[in-house]
Amino acid sequence: MQLPPPKPKKCLFVLADGAGDRPIKRLGNKTPYQLARTPNLDHLSKIGEDGLMDPIAPGIRPGSDTSHLQLFGYDPYKYYSGRGPIEALGVGLELQEGDIAFRCNFATIKDGIVIDRRAGRIREGTHELAKAVNEIAITSVPGVRIIFKESTEHRAALVLRGKSLSPQISTNDPHLAGRPPMKVLPIEHTEAAIRTAKALNEFIEKSHKVLRSHPVNRGRELPANYLLCRGAGKLVRPPSFEQEHGIKGTVIAAEGMIKGVGSLLGMEVIHPKGATGGYDTNLYAKADAAVEALKRSDFVFLHIKETDLAGHDGDPEKKVAVIEDIDKMLGYLLKKIDMGSTIVVFTSDHSTPCSVRNHSADPVPIVIAGGDVRIDYVTHFDELSATEGELRIRGKDLFPILMDLMGRAKKFGA
Repeated sequence: MQLPPPKPKKCLFVLADGAGDRPIKRLGNKTPYQLARTPNLDHLSKIGEDGLMDPIAPGIRPGSDTSHLQLFGYDPYKYYSGRGPIEALGVGLELQEGDIAFRCNFATIKDGIVIDRRAGRIREGTHELAKAVNEIAITSVPGVRIIFKESTEHRAALVLRGKSLSPQISTNDPHLAGRPPMKVLPIEHTEAAIRTAKALNEFIEKSHKVLRSHPVNRGRELPANYLLCRGAGKLVRPPSFEQEHGIKGTVIAAEGMIKGVGSLLGMEVIHPKGATGGYDTNLYAKADAAVEALKRSDFVFLHIKETDLAGHDGDPEKKVAVIEDIDKMLGYLLKKIDMGSTIVVFTSDHSTPCSVRNHSADPVPIVIAGGDVRIDYVTHFDELSATEGELRIRGKDLFPILMDLMGRAKKFGA
């Protein structure tokens, strides 16, 4: 008897940011995934297909922004124009033609040296700091004004608005603590780049004076007394997610950059109450939001930041604990969805090894389950077990694979 044509399926994409790692001596030469108790991730591995994924390409250290564009089916080499515009969209700023946007960190500087690039991951008072910074007037470059808004923790977004501005300038961020900040310089010798560098240097100098005397910083061991600005860019808006793929998409996240990618692509963006983007985030609020979103969207993306924080902090024990918390949330989530009509994918946008404390080019483990997905012999979700799985892909391969498993891929040829 002929089987009826399959109904299109939906997709739930859960991403643990920066969760991939390398063997750690004090964990018995295991990765956090290998050491963590993950019965629900292991269950997905047992009923799905596993493997490794290079989010961009082998040997390429992915940024979270470029990686997410790739995972949503967009070529970052075509559509990426810098972190700044994405960060600005993520905090709700409206960008105009000619605006130059930056991603900023509240940082701590002492005696001319950056001693903490994240000001102790400041959580309180950033709105008040941003309000004070927003009153700065640029006088060295006529017609340029600033728009500044805080994001989660130490993050913020800056927009320079005016005529004849360019993103072709350097950063003042030394990228490592223990170094002095750098002067912003034009990368190309154009009037627009020179104007932009001059305006940004003035803003940085004036913001330092505002921040170091602000009441929020009184008594703080690591005062947020300096701004590191990078990722200069102009907005390049690609086709919307629905235009590009023919399906509706939802992003559930707390971090500004991830919300910015969703906004850039015209996706529904949800920031659940209690989701902070920090270690105290409410994972179950995100899970509930995902369940509700699946009722109206074809593709639901749930972002979790805390694994990346632990990697940047160089704290493998914390990373193990976060992975175990994510696994419990995943168990809660899987009980609320129909695996027969939902493709579930779990992976990362990049590795953030605790030994490196930054992004690395190491491939990340991935599992795809649900529907009639092929089942391989992998029974545990971790970097080493994944090598025995069926998949060995790049980030650009993932979205077409998901579209096919959802029953929504177009046939190539007759």
